[in-house]
Amino acid sequence: MTAALETAPDSLAGFTVGVTATRRREEFRALLERRGARVVSAPAIRLVPLAEDAGLLAATRRALAAPLDDVVITTGVGFRGWMAAADGWGLSGDLAVRLTEARLLTRGPKARGAVRAAGLNDHWTPATESCGEVKDHLLAQDLTGRRIAVQLHGEPLDGFVAALRQAGAEVIEVPVYRWMPYRDSSPLRRLVAQAVGGAVDAVAFTSAPAVLAMLREARAHGQEEALLGAFAGAVVAACVGPVTAQPLEERGVPTLRPERSRLGALARALARHLPEHGVTRMTAGGHRLEIRGHAVVVDGDLRPLPPAPMAILKRLATKPGHVITRADLRLVLPGSPARESAEHAVEMAVTRLRRALGPAGIVETVVKRGYRLAVQ
Repeated sequence: MTAALETAPDSLAGFTVGVTATRRREEFRALLERRGARVVSAPAIRLVPLAEDAGLLAATRRALAAPLDDVVITTGVGFRGWMAAADGWGLSGDLAVRLTEARLLTRGPKARGAVRAAGLNDHWTPATESCGEVKDHLLAQDLTGRRIAVQLHGEPLDGFVAALRQAGAEVIEVPVYRWMPYRDSSPLRRLVAQAVGGAVDAVAFTSAPAVLAMLREARAHGQEEALLGAFAGAVVAACVGPVTAQPLEERGVPTLRPERSRLGALARALARHLPEHGVTRMTAGGHRLEIRGHAVVVDGDLRPLPPAPMAILKRLATKPGHVITRADLRLVLPGSPARESAEHAVEMAVTRLRRALGPAGIVETVVKRGYRLAVQ
């Protein structure tokens, strides 16, 4: 079964992308599928509101006890949650007064939008949308005796808070919500195995807690180093922004990041990167081939391949025109069949590969030796 490949250079046809998002998951999935990607959904975390949590109430009362000098708003959803919780406690008016008196530092456009929607004025937003730049902005001033409230975004900001306190500020941590592992971890466990096995071309992350959750899941099954190795190799770790990318980059893993921290920009970044860096192009048997993640484009026609034939094709493509032995090809087959059935398994996979490719003469048999792509 074939399909005409879109001529747009940003087509994701033939590529598989793992999505770890929980919020706006379907929206992001649609952005990728619209470009032709196959999407594997594996929610990594869930958001737990703390509207009735004693810690949030205590932090709010502490913030109301005296005027605030600065308030750091890290996320729009967190700020809205804080205001809603305060309203439920009958404290929204008092909180609004304190926020009006303070300088409101918003980490990014979404946080800034939430502040303005509440009828408040924002003081400053960093260009990088990073907590690091907010911290540097504050530390450039004399913080002695200043009261600063920091709205947390699901993970503790220990280094951020410690630096402000060391500079002499009184810091009130406001834990508006927290992240918990997704209730069903089996999709994430399967995605870890797929990434390690090279069955996906990229994994997209939209929050740092999702990155940490995937690493924890891999660690629980003894695959953390293998997962990091996959991200450092053929599997692209695509992160919506620098905060999301930080846990991976601290481990030496390269990440793909869009210029703007938005879902649409992340989808576009993947659509530019994978067709440029994740495709092997050649002419074999007089036909133009583009070998992608789970498909091959033959003379402009997209032909999805099952795992075994695709594994054979990718191995042959590592040395175009050279003979690859059956023993070597057996090693790349999914499940690595037993030695006694190996030759038959390879023959069946090659037969299925030829059938899927369509035109004859692309894969040649070299008697008593193995197979080769017909590349001069």
